Amino acid sequence: MNERVRILRQRSLDAVPTISVERAQIVTNAYKKYQGKVSIPVLRALTFKELMENKTVYIGEGELIVGERGPLPKATPTYPELCCHSIEDFETIDKREKVFFRVDEESKRIQAEEIIPFWKGKSIRDLLFDQMSEEWKDCYNAGIFTEFMEQRAPGHTVGDNKVFNKGFLEFKKEIQKEIEKLDFINDLAAYDKHEQLKAMSICCDAIIIFGERHALEAKRLAELEENPKRKEELLKIYDVCSHVPANNPRSFHEALQAYWFVHLSVITELNAWDSFNPGRLDQHLYPHYKKGIEEGTLTEEKAKELLQLFWIKFNNQPAPPKVGVTLKESGTYTDFANINCGGLKIDGTDGVNDVSYMMLEVIDEMRLLQPSSNIQLSRKSPDKFLKKASEIIKKGWGQPSIFNADIVIEEMLRQGKSIEDARCGGTSGCVETGAFGKEAFILTGYFNLVKVLEVTLNNGVDPQTGKQIGIKTGDPREFNDFQGIMSAFEKQINYFINIKIRGNNIIEKLYMKYMPSPFLSIIIDDCIKNAKDYNSGGARYNSMYIQGVGIGTLTDSLSSIKYHVFENKTLTMNEMLEALKDNFESKERIRQLFLNKTPRYGSDDDYADEIMREAFNYFYNAVNGRPSVKGGTYRINMLPTTCHVYFGSVTGATPDGRKAHMPQSEGISPVQGTDRLGPTAVIKSASKMDHLRTGGTLLNQKFTPSLLNDDEGIENLMHLVRTYFKLDGHHIQFNVISADTLRKAQQNTEEYKDLIVRVAGYSDYFNDLTEELQNEIIARTEHRAF
Repeated sequence: MNERVRILRQRSLDAVPTISVERAQIVTNAYKKYQGKVSIPVLRALTFKELMENKTVYIGEGELIVGERGPLPKATPTYPELCCHSIEDFETIDKREKVFFRVDEESKRIQAEEIIPFWKGKSIRDLLFDQMSEEWKDCYNAGIFTEFMEQRAPGHTVGDNKVFNKGFLEFKKEIQKEIEKLDFINDLAAYDKHEQLKAMSICCDAIIIFGERHALEAKRLAELEENPKRKEELLKIYDVCSHVPANNPRSFHEALQAYWFVHLSVITELNAWDSFNPGRLDQHLYPHYKKGIEEGTLTEEKAKELLQLFWIKFNNQPAPPKVGVTLKESGTYTDFANINCGGLKIDGTDGVNDVSYMMLEVIDEMRLLQPSSNIQLSRKSPDKFLKKASEIIKKGWGQPSIFNADIVIEEMLRQGKSIEDARCGGTSGCVETGAFGKEAFILTGYFNLVKVLEVTLNNGVDPQTGKQIGIKTGDPREFNDFQGIMSAFEKQINYFINIKIRGNNIIEKLYMKYMPSPFLSIIIDDCIKNAKDYNSGGARYNSMYIQGVGIGTLTDSLSSIKYHVFENKTLTMNEMLEALKDNFESKERIRQLFLNKTPRYGSDDDYADEIMREAFNYFYNAVNGRPSVKGGTYRINMLPTTCHVYFGSVTGATPDGRKAHMPQSEGISPVQGTDRLGPTAVIKSASKMDHLRTGGTLLNQKFTPSLLNDDEGIENLMHLVRTYFKLDGHHIQFNVISADTLRKAQQNTEEYKDLIVRVAGYSDYFNDLTEELQNEIIARTEHRAF
């Protein structure tokens, strides 16, 4: 990286996350000005316009890509219309040792005097908890499930090539044409459609104003600048921002800047549930890159520099502050923007190009937490591409992750998407599949599969509280066979999923009514054509996901019950339940029996793996195909972010030998430390899950660095990935680091302050993780041979 990039990268790393109440003030004042005088879609659009007209414009020294979500890098806004933080929240956020945001006294005063009085009882979080049933609250408090939209709006969508090829004056013309088609005589929904389209049109004006304000600021700075080189750069920024986002990008630089204005607009309009990103960035940029190179207006060095600066802009945007359960399920600054690289083109041919390799170089050299990155690996992808990615992976900081592009496409085809839309899609967030630019694929929360088993083994009672939260499925001491356990478990899953989805229906309606997102709707097909908001089912495809957590712990626990209680009869059901109740106190013999004499998932043992498949099917059947309020369909994912730690903390001891309150297994990975037969056995077990019926699965592996220190090691890693993908695996990612190094990092935080590890679907600084999560990563099996 050159000197400019080096300075800006370090500036980003050194920036301290702070709370900015600027957005909250602008939003509050806009609501006071417009609420009750216009329709809600127009209210939201006018609020967005007020933001774009009034939020601070920041152009940092040396920058070429400009714009920040807050007034400064890492100055992070709040979203009081979604979650109005209390002063106590601010105090907690400020004083947290990890994932903190510094809050100054003036911000606390504004929050107390202006923001809280207006939004108290009106925020989505307040409305949500007010309308939830007691049984929903009991399940939520017990840790049966979480709720993503408690503090964040529906998000999990990704941009497509429209953003790189169209300006917002063109979008505005499209919107006007749809307005002109409205039939106010025969279409009873015409008025609502008009309000939605009107709101989108206002948002087009707003983002154009935002770009113009940056152009004017660049011109102002240029007039003050004495350094001729920097003056020329500022005038170039002026030229770029005078053209985009109003008009279609004409160059590589303008394409990146146009996207960045869109990105900031999406995450300023609402605190989307992470993940918004440019999607197939290499394919979107390649025509601009090729044109610039051929015309002589762009060099490879300049393109790479602009990409590096683009990476830094993502790293300047920490995820807005979370509190309570939401922090526990996702305790990180990372906002999960996950840029796709490679895959297939719309015609089904290999999508890897020169920009793909350049992006891999940028990922390697920048070594930033954000954006997350992945490669979409198809059977048609060249080995050279996989090898380049593998050489980065071996350096041990957790990027890029690897996805099976062919299976990702097949998953979307099974969900009813067209082949063209599927090929232009990919993955976002941690591992979630979607049709980019055409789908709202919304994660609604995590589901604690292990907790459901605990409740099942206690006849519907949560033993942590003594409260009856499930249905009475019978005393397991009276079951005559293992199938009795499985049948009771299946009934409990269905019961809790019903509660979860009934709650989701209410939450969807709240967002449909109070929180339309007219800006985001502009860039997602077919919201303009349908004259319907993104949050109301306007997108071409609408999927709702519930994420299953703890499949490894669940499988091993069920395997232990079947093997020890019902088949070998080495102990009775009562003895097992008493051991769990006592957290194995004075029963270490039983715990060791569970730990060392139980058929385990991750060992390519059909005994355990068939149980995994049956449990997976129960979860899948309870969720998949269920209709959502806005016309979408429910699907499942298998991922935890950091929720396996939180879910473990609310779950007692389990029959696999896990002690109470310890983390559960992560993703679809085996229980930490139990995959003792090597990575090949792990992928063979994991492949017995039907990944094609999900919208994403997450598999983590940890290798000792010495395993990949030569060409043979790299080749073996490539073979492992290709083999897993031939077995229809969805995703795999790697930590290449020793447990000893991680233990040293725990003891010497300053010496290892830059150590980055793969957590779940993202990478993070090891020092920023909770001790529980650090220990969980250390406990993952460290493979020393293939």
